[in-house]
Amino acid sequence: PPGEDGSPEPLSHRTISPPDSPAAPDQRTPTSRRAEEIVKDPEFILGDASRTDVCQGDLGDCWLLAAIASLTLNEKVLHRVVPPDQSFGTGYAGIFHFQFWQHNEWVDVVVDDRLPTFRNRLVFLHSADLNEFWSALLEKAYAKLNGSYEALKGGSTIEAMEDFTGGVSEVYENKNIPKNYFEIMDKALKRGSMLGCSIDITNSAETEAKTPQGLVKGHAYSVTGLNTVKYRGQTVQLIRVRNPWGQIEWNGPWSDNSSEWNSVDPAERKRLCQTSLDDGEFWMTFEDFKKYFDKVEICNLTPDALDDDTEHKWEVTVHQGSWVRGSTAGGCRNFLDTFWTNPQIKLSLKEKDDGRNECTFIAALMQKNRRKLKKIGADLLTIGYSIYQCPGNDSQITKDFFKFNTSKARSKTYINLREVSQRFKLPPGDYMIIPSAFEPHQEADFCLRVFSEKKADIKEIDGEIIVDIPDPPEPRPPHKETEEEKQFRSLFEQIAGEDMEVNPQELQYVLNAVLKRTKNIKVKELSILSCQNIVSLMDTSGNRKLGFEEFKIFWDKLKSWIGIFVQFDLDKTGTMSSYELRLALKAAGIQLNNIILQLVVLRYADDHYEIEFDDFLNCIIRLENSFKIFKTLDEDKGNTISVNQAEFISLAMNI
Repeated sequence: PPGEDGSPEPLSHRTISPPDSPAAPDQRTPTSRRAEEIVKDPEFILGDASRTDVCQGDLGDCWLLAAIASLTLNEKVLHRVVPPDQSFGTGYAGIFHFQFWQHNEWVDVVVDDRLPTFRNRLVFLHSADLNEFWSALLEKAYAKLNGSYEALKGGSTIEAMEDFTGGVSEVYENKNIPKNYFEIMDKALKRGSMLGCSIDITNSAETEAKTPQGLVKGHAYSVTGLNTVKYRGQTVQLIRVRNPWGQIEWNGPWSDNSSEWNSVDPAERKRLCQTSLDDGEFWMTFEDFKKYFDKVEICNLTPDALDDDTEHKWEVTVHQGSWVRGSTAGGCRNFLDTFWTNPQIKLSLKEKDDGRNECTFIAALMQKNRRKLKKIGADLLTIGYSIYQCPGNDSQITKDFFKFNTSKARSKTYINLREVSQRFKLPPGDYMIIPSAFEPHQEADFCLRVFSEKKADIKEIDGEIIVDIPDPPEPRPPHKETEEEKQFRSLFEQIAGEDMEVNPQELQYVLNAVLKRTKNIKVKELSILSCQNIVSLMDTSGNRKLGFEEFKIFWDKLKSWIGIFVQFDLDKTGTMSSYELRLALKAAGIQLNNIILQLVVLRYADDHYEIEFDDFLNCIIRLENSFKIFKTLDEDKGNTISVNQAEFISLAMNI
């Protein structure tokens, strides 16, 4: 669209999916057994938790296992997820507990030690030592967190890494890497970050296809080390990778039994822990790694997961939000008419990085609970975000701004991942982050995190609740009325009858007659309840009827509301989009925040997110009535009131 630096295109992320084990499982029915029924001397952790404790079974969750293998490299993080003060000995009660990060809080998950078995062997994740159970129980706890073992089939390693650490992800494509790629990965490992890697597939038939080099496509590996070694007078960069199957390894240069190791000093081999075991772990050159692997996922740890002596710590700020159909689910910039209605999160970058004129930060947008919702057919949404320079105040940005202003930064793509994240460098200042799904009307809760090298502030520009309804004009005495006012008085006398007041039934008759003849709006017949609400709003005498001046003030309001409705009926269909309701109400003197707006839309919009005039009229009258009553009860003007149960019910019945 004009004014934007290119239109976003969605990408489809192919998750690492089942079948996903060294061999296809037999047709069999597992039996659930306690650990002490499987072996005589079960141990929770045997010695120290290590990468060899993570061997895949028949469940297609290699992505999870690659993350667990990486977890064992950081003792502090491991003990957060797997509290070590648990055993099958003293104090054993048949249950174990684990901790996972979920949307900015740590959740404790308790499971018993019954595990799926076949012929008395564990069916899913297991340790190389048959009497060690921490990894199998961790997998069970993670399955409970997500609803079932079935929910763990297929996924991205970075998802589990984040749930183990509360960290934020970065994804690198090996075909498009920075010059200091080795240093980035080496620094990440030294900081305690978790790293995974994989080889892309182009179709489902390639899933788990074994390459001539002994690597497996569409399969999640963990990166467990980087180092350099002296080889024939040269320095060679090496990387250590682990297959969670616990077998099937790289067979190229620097593999377990390759001739290159014969030219390396034994002390160097010992330093690198180089062995010839068929344990799924192997060394290869960094050049070969870039050639044969396609993707690297890095999970940067949050400050609370880092050791105290870690040199670099991130500042973290978090915002929890929602995309709600009809009000704040506006879709991406391709959908300009609704894009501006997405949540708007202001980011204030105040401090420059040390020695630079820019501020470095990572923006990470996560959609919440989608794996849990798989059982009811909810897939991952395609999500992303754009970042704009703030125009200079704390009011919401409207559609016209996005027509003529390009983004300063944005996520690389819209993609169906749980989290989209990217690193940026921008000058100090105020920016607006617009998170969205690719398509409008798609609902989800989300969590937006900003990791910055220096302190940054974020807050949602939600819009305060403000009422600015002008007071009605003072009535003119009959002898000073204009010709138009005299004609209106004559009309009123015809409607009101002998008592010279309009009751709800009389108002219903005249309004329906007028609205049916009004062009450019669609309207259902106004109910008697709607007219009673109108009378309640305009009646100042308390007799549930409208006198001439009250009726005249309402009539002027009605003309104004009709004009506003027609103005915001952009496609001239006689109805107004629910996404325009915020601006239409603001034009009528009523500004709402997102929560109230979502409730209003839920009540008054139809299944196509459209609002007819009679619903708009009911909405605006109820809102004005609410503000009028609140203002009356707020005697000390403190913007708060106190009501008892009877008063609350009375208010609810009369608004």
